Amino acid sequence: MKEILLLSKALRPLPLPKTDKEGHVYDAFTDPEQRYRQRYVDLVVNPQVKDTFIKRTQLMNTMREYLNEKGYLEVETPILQPLYGGAAARPFKTHHNTLDMTLYLRIANELYLKRLIVGGFEGVYEFSKDFRNEGMSRFHNPEFTQIELYVAYKDYEWMMNLVEEMVEKVALRLHGSTQVQVGEQRIDFKRPWQRFTMMEAIAHFTGVDISEMDEAQLRATCRSLQVAVDDSMGKGKLIDEIFGEHCEPKLIQPTFITDYPVEMSPLAKKHRSKLGLVERFEAICNGKEICNSFSELNDPIDQRARFQEQLELGKRGDDEAMVLDEDFLRALEYGMPPTAGLGIGIDRLTMIMCNQPTIQEVLFFPQMRPEKKTEMASEADYLALGVRAELVPVLQKLGYTTIEALKKADNINKLFNDVCGMRKKMKIEVPNPTKEEVESWLSA
Repeated sequence: MKEILLLSKALRPLPLPKTDKEGHVYDAFTDPEQRYRQRYVDLVVNPQVKDTFIKRTQLMNTMREYLNEKGYLEVETPILQPLYGGAAARPFKTHHNTLDMTLYLRIANELYLKRLIVGGFEGVYEFSKDFRNEGMSRFHNPEFTQIELYVAYKDYEWMMNLVEEMVEKVALRLHGSTQVQVGEQRIDFKRPWQRFTMMEAIAHFTGVDISEMDEAQLRATCRSLQVAVDDSMGKGKLIDEIFGEHCEPKLIQPTFITDYPVEMSPLAKKHRSKLGLVERFEAICNGKEICNSFSELNDPIDQRARFQEQLELGKRGDDEAMVLDEDFLRALEYGMPPTAGLGIGIDRLTMIMCNQPTIQEVLFFPQMRPEKKTEMASEADYLALGVRAELVPVLQKLGYTTIEALKKADNINKLFNDVCGMRKKMKIEVPNPTKEEVESWLSA
């Protein structure tokens, strides 16, 4: 060796786990909050984490290859929008200084993709980052990824067949099999998938036929089924709450739920043969929705009326009601061909395909609450108690970051043993404190 060249400074030691002769692992970097906040460390010391994100990319590439082979065009549409639409959700709001106007982070890209169908494209799709200003959970992140696809001269029955085929290909690409282990469940994506209409599903799982009920009867049914509702909910939302409470969690194998009430689907075409319903389906798997699809509404007069109904729900306090988009209506007035539309949640599908229990496990950098800053006493504060300067980092490592915390230590023997053990672990080359020395810190 002739030369050593320093390429990078590492000021923090990696939290590498240790394994003893019996195979027991110590000091593993497993705390979920630390892993999500410091994903860069997680990826280094837990190499199996990388596998999830490699599979996520393979999942998206498989879908992209499948759609490209069919001749559909991958496009990009605006993230900042003057009006939010395409879904029932609360948006994030921002301000454009130069134009002095309010803009919204998109909650969906649906209305822009439909404009491209009006413009003459046969099929368009987009992998999009969407944003919804709603609650966070192990299934929801305010920033999420979905793919939306729109194909002219097709309907929702055709789209169901496409979804089955595409998702089956994803499972085969990732696992070499249509069967995927998800927790304790063995889920099989082999075609064909089970199908229920929404009314059939509710009748099947609750024993109640709601197909002819009005809003007042639905409210009474919700009460009898112990489904929480409020005055802002219209007929569609009430049905959705019943389905979400009593049906969705019980659908483990991939299942299509079809033919939704018109009140639940402001952008879907009315059913060709069933009054009061629309041509819509959702795919449910492992108790959660993984995709949503319509025969798209292309009648501008009907669409305007649906938007007006949404405005009325907004007046009743529904903060997820859609707004009226005049430019989108103008596009429809030029004529949009019959179109099938689809949205698939990439994060949710990745959770299932990678057997991950939370959405945070499939996002490199999930949204987190602000990190709490730990109160920290100064070195001078410890010295005033008679603590040697070399032992201050030992106390801090043990969690005694304030003098108040140290004073609350009521077991002298435990504190003494902890300090001696941590000093050795941290390889600090100074003598251990005496028990009398430790006792003096607490009595000072």
